Amino acid sequence: MRSEMLDYARHHDATDSLREFGRQFTLPHSLGGAPLVYLCGHSLGPMPRAARDVVAQELDDWGRLAVLGHEGARRPWIPYHEQLRSGLEHLTGARKGEVVAMNSLTVNLHLMLASFYRPAGKRTKILIEAGAFPSDRHAVASQIAWHGLDPRSELIELAPKAGSRLIAESDIEELLSARGEEIAVVLWPGVQYLSGQAFDLAAIARAAHRTGCIAGFDLAHAIGNLPLALHEADADFAVWCSYKYLNGGPGAIGGCFVHERHGAASGPLRLAGWWGHDPATRFEMGPEFWAAQGADGWQVSNPPILSSAPLVASLEIFSAAGIERLRAKSVALAGFLERLLEPLPVTLVTPRDPAARGCQLSIRIGDTPGRGRRIFNVLELHGIVCDWREPDIIRVAPAPLYNRFEDVLHFAERLGQALHSVP
Repeated sequence: MRSEMLDYARHHDATDSLREFGRQFTLPHSLGGAPLVYLCGHSLGPMPRAARDVVAQELDDWGRLAVLGHEGARRPWIPYHEQLRSGLEHLTGARKGEVVAMNSLTVNLHLMLASFYRPAGKRTKILIEAGAFPSDRHAVASQIAWHGLDPRSELIELAPKAGSRLIAESDIEELLSARGEEIAVVLWPGVQYLSGQAFDLAAIARAAHRTGCIAGFDLAHAIGNLPLALHEADADFAVWCSYKYLNGGPGAIGGCFVHERHGAASGPLRLAGWWGHDPATRFEMGPEFWAAQGADGWQVSNPPILSSAPLVASLEIFSAAGIERLRAKSVALAGFLERLLEPLPVTLVTPRDPAARGCQLSIRIGDTPGRGRRIFNVLELHGIVCDWREPDIIRVAPAPLYNRFEDVLHFAERLGQALHSVP
């Protein structure tokens, strides 16, 4: 069986039309220099080799030009975010002007909620999933409190139905049908960070809009992982980070989508800063704020060049590879991993339907308290880089840009050995 699986993995790696892209990344090694099996792009993507050159170029221009680099750098700094726009539009399925690279995910979420969460009358609540990523929950709860309301009553957290580990989209629709008139904003993940479950954003947006709710999405685990179509899905807004599947580096600039119907300068009230001002008159330094058109109008500060530069390199790779080709390989990688997990005494938390998941598979090892963590530690000792979440889940994400089928096989073999040997 091992020989059969190895032949399968090597054949698919040898015939993989995307295999050359893996060479464009620097993957981590152990202290002794041995290559590690890196399956943790859902937490931090590896470094594109070209990122070093792009960052070095900005440092060189800073040293060479200082303030003159704002207009005279090889990639001028004033419009630097424009270099990221096309790649982000492609990955999010946005129209021109609907996306902007700025800030970090939670800062962008606060900016979006400041505009789109306007509690009034009985429409005061925000709907999120139970077990949402803590930063999202903190942001939402604090926004509710900021309006003088009580998060204990105004925050609705939808949990899976009894006997299920996953939230069905019909559960969301059912809740909105029953309580939609109380809800101001639905904030939902594109991919749930713990379970790896992917959602139909268009269906959720339709359900939200039917009852008058704003539909917003956290795409931290979706962008660069799944093909997205935010404009067609009719999302009102979306936010994301760029250090996971987008491989933008630690602290990378985040991003934001605002549907074009909200993008007029006279659109929703917003927290303003000078970089959201109409660029034609921004440097006149007048006291009044005239918002730029589209998502750009939500910018508050000039772009951080050194945390944007690696994303320039990464988006060029995505453009060359194509998200549809990446998705096809991702489905095959995850399917191979699922096949290898079937004989092992573990529980797959992530949906088995490829359409309802991305790269990540979440594996529950919950037979004995503490055993899952010990197994994870053994994997780490054997050069496997994945992710542990208390109390009993290992998250694994074979990413199609740089992971191989043989990486998946190596992980499954090491997991099987650890399950057999760890008490």
